[in-house]
Amino acid sequence: MTERMTGAQALVKALEHVGVDTVFGIPGGAILPAYDPLLDSTKVRHVLVRHEQGAGHAAEGYAQATGKVGVCMATSGPGATNLVTPIADAYMDSVPIVAITGQVASNAIGTDAFQEADIVGITMPTTKHNFLVTDPADIPRTIAEAFHIASTGRPGPVLVDIAKDALQAMTTFSWPPVMQLPGYRPVTRPHSKQIREAAKLIVESKRPVLYVGGGVHKARASQELRKLAELTGMPVITTLMARGTFPDSHPQHLGMPGMHGSVAAVGSLQRGDLIVALGARFDDRVTGDLATFAPYAKVVHADIDPAEISKNRHADVPIVGDCREVIGDLITAVENEYANGRRGDYTEWWATLNNYRSTYPLGYEEYEDGTLAPQYVMERLSAIVGPDATYVAGVGQHQMWAAQFIGYEHPGTFINSGGAGTMGFAIPAAMGAKMGRPERTVWAIDGDGCFQMTNQELATCALEGVPIKIAVINNGNLGMVRQWQTLFYNERYSNTNLQTVRRIPDFVKLAEAYGCVGLRCERAEDVDATIKKAMEINDVPVVIDFVVHQDAMVWPMVAAGTSNDDIKVARDMAPKWDSED
Repeated sequence: MTERMTGAQALVKALEHVGVDTVFGIPGGAILPAYDPLLDSTKVRHVLVRHEQGAGHAAEGYAQATGKVGVCMATSGPGATNLVTPIADAYMDSVPIVAITGQVASNAIGTDAFQEADIVGITMPTTKHNFLVTDPADIPRTIAEAFHIASTGRPGPVLVDIAKDALQAMTTFSWPPVMQLPGYRPVTRPHSKQIREAAKLIVESKRPVLYVGGGVHKARASQELRKLAELTGMPVITTLMARGTFPDSHPQHLGMPGMHGSVAAVGSLQRGDLIVALGARFDDRVTGDLATFAPYAKVVHADIDPAEISKNRHADVPIVGDCREVIGDLITAVENEYANGRRGDYTEWWATLNNYRSTYPLGYEEYEDGTLAPQYVMERLSAIVGPDATYVAGVGQHQMWAAQFIGYEHPGTFINSGGAGTMGFAIPAAMGAKMGRPERTVWAIDGDGCFQMTNQELATCALEGVPIKIAVINNGNLGMVRQWQTLFYNERYSNTNLQTVRRIPDFVKLAEAYGCVGLRCERAEDVDATIKKAMEINDVPVVIDFVVHQDAMVWPMVAAGTSNDDIKVARDMAPKWDSED
């Protein structure tokens, strides 16, 4: 079937064919031809955001909540460059999005035309792939290729930059197009020899640990992971990007590793003799000082992206493949080892780990002056809202408290900016998550610093009927930076005080100005009632200003660049490892 139409009409038609139902964007001169046929589409809903960064993060939230490709759209020049941050964020966290940008007319490219920016060049290091389209006939094929690349292998962002004259010119549309992707063949099936080697190490080890990263969730392999864990009896740790992929309530779960991980999780890596890394990348926030990381451990490293394997830590057994396939094959290989009488005994190992768990549980300081502890807010959110909601965090202390003190039982219920650490992520990402899964309760957990970067998307939420709930953890400061200034800069608080004690802005009034309900909570005894009131409001967004103590800190903590062995459970307090050496 072929039809004559403009390039812009071909773009919208192609988006419909690849199954797009929501696009987040802002129109402008170069992309304007695409917005005209978009008005006529009965399949694609366009959401007019208030800032292009919001469009990109909303596409990320949508993608992470649904498992589908998120889509954002912007015009040339500053419109496109405002997408750079969410594109980089999606690249770091392997989120499948397609960003469509208008470009100046092809004969003006390279002339410094009005609103021209080389967005293909700018985003080349932070996209999985990108395209510049100057021929309208290439639009359908390019869209098909972009969605295929974004969603297969290791997911990631793809940019499609389309010249304005290509959108305006006539072309012949036909579907499906023939994709031209020479050399792009992601490996999903793992090599059987490597699987057997990994199973052999598992049954031979005395102190193994399953180090689970976001790739396990991306591969939809949480059920397989649970089966492998229960089959072997190995302890499980889940990274920031994998929270919920293995249930927090499961007795084999030790918590989160890394800079603000649990002592048990960090200790399992530092004292273990085998790390089975699944869909994880040995990020610096997990390893601390690489030279001292996991000194006794052999490493099995499984990942769909061969570039990640042995990038930071040498893998004794490298496995390239999709985590769902890898774990399934590992289960079979371990069962074969058991059938042949070979089985690991982890009794002593569990005694050590359970000692860490009981001796160094997560805790926090409560304040004699009655000031609210932010960790208490998280505990009550977790208890009242429950594990079936989706929680979306910004970046900083509140993100870590959300990771530590909310219980996650299901995969994909914690969405946050892990690799890039992007302030301003939470509000638009929560909006995208709610639009992708409207039946779910969505809570954005934000800091007063992050919140002020993208809270204009509350207007979008109110107008589009997206009733997210926002818990602003308001300590009046850029909290994580202040924590570092307290610990490492002799309490010299340079430019971290946001002056919100003067209520500039007043978050309750700001929420009301945006058409939302604004609430404030300053005392522990009011927390439950405030959360319950927010849960009863389901027709408009709700913003709660939780005014918390400015000196609350995130513990445990491994200082940047130091060894995981030097983890502190509180200021000047470190765990004793000696008896386990």
